[in-house]
Amino acid sequence: MTIDLETLMDLQRAFLPGLIGMRYTEASKDRLVAELTIRDDLRTVGGALHGGTIMALADTVGATATFLNLPPGASTTTLESKTNFFAAGRDGVVRAEATPLHRGRTTMVWQTRVTDASGRLLAQTIQTQMVIAAR
Repeated sequence: MTIDLETLMDLQRAFLPGLIGMRYTEASKDRLVAELTIRDDLRTVGGALHGGTIMALADTVGATATFLNLPPGASTTTLESKTNFFAAGRDGVVRAEATPLHRGRTTMVWQTRVTDASGRLLAQTIQTQMVIAAR
């Protein structure tokens, strides 16, 4: 399955992913990667990339990875999401990579690792997505 990155981004550009400036760089049914450039309006008062920005990035990438794996006509919603933070992102580009832990008929579980440009792990999110059957 070939996934057009620009078409995928166009689906989300008018929503939160576009607002925070995320962009997809790789997409397949087994892995989805997005990047985000750190800028001042995405930081905390202390200068680090805001945890909410990291969580929004990870949630979007995990949910979109689920979307790419849905049966025809189905949709998805996040049931649960847990993020562990390990280091502060300060400058440059961060990368979020989602890979599946479970792809079932009614739920999918994705792990999204958020790293900085050097590959240092900033955060890891594990989220459960509900698969909503077509009506």
